[in-house]
Amino acid sequence: MAAEQDPEGRAAARPLLTDLYQATMALGYWRAGRARDAAEFELFFRRCPFGGAFALAAGLRDCVRFLRAFRLRDADVQFLASRTSRALDCSEVTVRALPEGSLAFQAVDRNQRVNGQVLVQLLETPLLCLVSYASLVATNAARLRLIAGPEKRLLEMGLRRAQGPDGGLTASTYSYLGGFDSSSNVLAGQLRGVPVAGTLAHSFVTSFSGSELPPDPMLAPAAGEGPGVDLVAKAQVWLERVCAHMGLGVQEPHPGERAAFVAYALAFPRAFQGLLDSYSVRRSGLPNFLAVSLALGELGYRAVGVRLDSGDLLQQAQEIRQIFRTVAAHFQVPWLESVPIAVSNNIDEEALAQLAQEGSEVNVIGIGTSVVTCPQQPSLGCVYKLVAVGGQPRMKLTEDPKKQTLPGSKAAFRLLGSDGSLLMDVLQLAEEPVPRAGQELRVWPRGTQEPCTVRPAQVEPLLRLCLQQGQLCEPLPSLAESRALAQLSLSQLSPAHRRLRSPAQYQVVLSERLQALVDSLRVGASP
Repeated sequence: MAAEQDPEGRAAARPLLTDLYQATMALGYWRAGRARDAAEFELFFRRCPFGGAFALAAGLRDCVRFLRAFRLRDADVQFLASRTSRALDCSEVTVRALPEGSLAFQAVDRNQRVNGQVLVQLLETPLLCLVSYASLVATNAARLRLIAGPEKRLLEMGLRRAQGPDGGLTASTYSYLGGFDSSSNVLAGQLRGVPVAGTLAHSFVTSFSGSELPPDPMLAPAAGEGPGVDLVAKAQVWLERVCAHMGLGVQEPHPGERAAFVAYALAFPRAFQGLLDSYSVRRSGLPNFLAVSLALGELGYRAVGVRLDSGDLLQQAQEIRQIFRTVAAHFQVPWLESVPIAVSNNIDEEALAQLAQEGSEVNVIGIGTSVVTCPQQPSLGCVYKLVAVGGQPRMKLTEDPKKQTLPGSKAAFRLLGSDGSLLMDVLQLAEEPVPRAGQELRVWPRGTQEPCTVRPAQVEPLLRLCLQQGQLCEPLPSLAESRALAQLSLSQLSPAHRRLRSPAQYQVVLSERLQALVDSLRVGASP
């Protein structure tokens, strides 16, 4: 897909989205006569985010779009003040990666392998930028989905709290991949296909005083047959009946709030919803909502929900559901019992756990700041490290063992038990034979001095060839397909690894040959 025909591609075509030292190193390679040396880099993270045991791989789609659009233009070259870079593109770049939505584990699982000329050094910063935040948000969203459980609907509504427009679009996209059901971000719907949803704001409700008369208060029945009905008058009739049932005076519900609800219902009779806490929930918001909803119900329409944005959300939802049930029984409108209740108001993991507990009457949970800003951990800490040049392994040896890298071109496999449970991931040199199901393997867990053996019932390759010599190897999966893979991947986690607090750490091991290579390079580097 050409970048010129693709709005996502146009957005990705920013070759100078990089750090200056990438460009200066590229010139250094060129001056040293090494610009065409074959090289391989790996992109990975050292520690799972949020104190958990897993992450979701995300951002691959954006990386592929960036790479396919990457080309220095005259203005870029002039800015860099080096005409040696004019011909740079990604026509010789090959990428193997975890599919978006796959589980990734800490320290040694490789999200991406990037091969090409040594000038693929230039890609370090943009690839890290595109993968790190996407994976962080997707993982954060997955944690929130695990807390909420499968039945609650999660709405991402954090665009106004995001770190700029790009951050907002990325957060909306990858929170959906991680398990949210929809987003308030209209641009994410247009560009990325994220389902969009929303309610209404207090400003809309409080803008009405009650003296306003709609230009046309008439509403036709939902079936399209029969005369229209004056919705203002019909809602007033129902208000008197509802207030009598609830033991309220007919003057207690705020008239401006009711006028706002009627205006919204006239505009969206098939999607009417009420924001209940602009004034008093029980004495105003709820009776006004019921009056308009029951008036719509007479015409064959069904309200789609209510929202609460303040107070004890869990308790209020219980009370509202009970009132829905009694009103439904009293007026013989059974559909009212199941009208969804949505809540919002700075919901974090702790608050979400309360709202999702057994017996909760909350159906929809809107989360903004806590999903888009990832307050528990604002950065994933991905790195991009050289592992081979000219087919020869390279290893970063440092005084900090945690920052040492694993050398050589590698393949990665996931080992599963006979019941499909995840046993461990194994990294090995690319030229080694592929592990076989039922074959005993001798492997080296990271950080140990002794090997162990494992006999997997199933073996799955982890890295897929997605870009070869700059050409797309297969169509990119849709966002919905990647979301489905993420949910399937999360379902395969054991309870011990899925646990969000003090989880068991998933084991990633090295093959004997890779461990031997690491040991030999360490010895060779010793003084």
